[in-house]
Amino acid sequence: MHIGKTVFFVMVLVMAGLFSAGAEEKYGIKMYDGAKYDAAVSKSVSESMSINIACYRTNDPVVKVIEFFKKQAGLEYVGGDKENALFKKGSIDVTIQTPWMDLKSGKMMKDTLISIVKQ
Repeated sequence: MHIGKTVFFVMVLVMAGLFSAGAEEKYGIKMYDGAKYDAAVSKSVSESMSINIACYRTNDPVVKVIEFFKKQAGLEYVGGDKENALFKKGSIDVTIQTPWMDLKSGKMMKDTLISIVKQ
């Protein structure tokens, strides 16, 4: 039984790594540690705005996330403030924001949203 829990835990870690590696492989952007891919939000935004987008969420403060992306080689900081920021890398835009509105529910969310859009 203990071995089964260990195998399950390792599988969860591997799957989490695959989702964060997905942004780096697909967009060439290293994802913020601890940010989780949100398939539902990605789908909702993609369908409502007709764009190729991947959305990630974290409970960390937006200023901490912005500082992480400012240090990432190859990303150009376009601008922002204490609630949002925009970065560019070729045809890729990275936006970071809090609060943000869930388009499906209309509810204002208080966590930090990281969106990667390929133009």
